[in-house]
Amino acid sequence: MANDSIILRKMLEQRLFRATAFLFPLLMFVGFAKSYYLHALFNAPPITTLNVHLHGLVMTLWIVLFAVQIILIRTKNVKTHMRLGMFGVGLAVAVVISGIYTTYDSLIIRSEKIIGMNPHSFIIIPFTSLVVFVILFSAAIHYRKRPTEHKSLMFLTAINFLPFAFSRMPFVPEEIQIPWAFGGPILIAIAAFAWFSIKTGKFNMAFAAGLVLIIISVPLRLALMESPIWLDAVALIAP
Repeated sequence: MANDSIILRKMLEQRLFRATAFLFPLLMFVGFAKSYYLHALFNAPPITTLNVHLHGLVMTLWIVLFAVQIILIRTKNVKTHMRLGMFGVGLAVAVVISGIYTTYDSLIIRSEKIIGMNPHSFIIIPFTSLVVFVILFSAAIHYRKRPTEHKSLMFLTAINFLPFAFSRMPFVPEEIQIPWAFGGPILIAIAAFAWFSIKTGKFNMAFAAGLVLIIISVPLRLALMESPIWLDAVALIAP
């Protein structure tokens, strides 16, 4: 019975992360197609800021690496997966650095308004997403020798970035961008956690903790974004 349980868990893990390897790049591409990847086809203004291109390159490499790592495990190429893991750590650092700088440049230096919001308020959304990413990715590295926990946390790093793609979906009205952007990925994560837990009959604490972190970060940032504490803190780094 124990062997049957392990086989079932591994089979379900393969299904979940195989779907993630396909859907995560697809959703990110669809979300950013109009504003970045295919912006020339939509007569969008040219992207002249170098740091935006650098951030786009870093994030694209991260998305591709994420999918490749899942494929390597699926094909039992564990040694290559582990070698690329060291590159992944360096790339994760680049994701954070480029994310912080691009956010600072667009929202603080150039004061770009996102869905009509005060840039100083909105900056809490990408900033908090990067903090959550660091926590989830660090935990995934910590659990690298425990495949179920490691894979679950890496799955959640993808969920954590999906709001930026969801908010840019062409069919989403501006007035529901934030609820849709956060609600959609969270519902996907809850459904995946529930499905995995019910099918295996086990409670994955790392998966649950990471999911709770993502969920509570949403109302927390929405509550703080217009607060004097946050706005005063942002004013300190504004030119």
